[in-house]
Amino acid sequence: TVNSIELYPAQRYSVILHADQVISNYRIRALSNTGVGAHNFTNGVNSAILRYVGAPEEDPTTSQLPSSEMITFREGDLHPLENPGAPGQPYPGGADVVLNFTLGFDPVNILFKMNGVVFQSPTVPVLLQILSGVQHAQDLLPIGGVYTLPARKVIEINFWGADASGGPHPFHLHGHAFDVVKTSDSLEYNFKNPVRRDTTLVAMNNQTTIRFVTDNAGPWFLHCHIDLHLSLGLAVVLAEDTRDTRKDDTIPADWKELCPIYDGQSSSQLP
Repeated sequence: TVNSIELYPAQRYSVILHADQVISNYRIRALSNTGVGAHNFTNGVNSAILRYVGAPEEDPTTSQLPSSEMITFREGDLHPLENPGAPGQPYPGGADVVLNFTLGFDPVNILFKMNGVVFQSPTVPVLLQILSGVQHAQDLLPIGGVYTLPARKVIEINFWGADASGGPHPFHLHGHAFDVVKTSDSLEYNFKNPVRRDTTLVAMNNQTTIRFVTDNAGPWFLHCHIDLHLSLGLAVVLAEDTRDTRKDDTIPADWKELCPIYDGQSSSQLP
């Protein structure tokens, strides 16, 4: 049982609330830990009201708990109820494919990097390029922008939040839920019943490790879910099982009209 949680962009929680307090009105407070805007609760900012049935319709008078009384949890303390256990062997590196990503920041050009590469959006969508079969997936973007993964293999990804990368960074993977075998708030690995989710935290000067199985063919975006960081290059594409992607999906006729339509737009018509 806790009385507070840390929630990062793209993460979701379901909670059970025990309504065992005196009938009244109570504040639910959500204070951001970084960014611009109001970093307080003045005049109800960053707040909601939990109102018991029978309570008067008035603002709560409760005050914020001091940090010393906040009970939160470590991400590593969460465990899946269904099919617990990470794929692969129960030791670091015990996977078919191991990828290592070091996060970095270029303060001169104000850009983020993964393994020294700034993600650049292609002029033609990655999926469309894979379906065309003209290029290999790893040739679709600048080197380091796309990583090709084989089908039906265990993948381990190690994220290292280097000192220059800032952070924390909530990393989100499209197309999969993954097992976080090493969370950013622990030095220990857990292969038996690690937390399973699609967004996890990569902290500065720390390592986070995830595992998943390539059982969902397609190009999947792996990126920081802070929009500003994503727009500044903190992302890669995992091109999973490109052979089955081409086999299972055909190019609709309408798709062939998209590029000429896009190219025909003036700069004022584009975002």
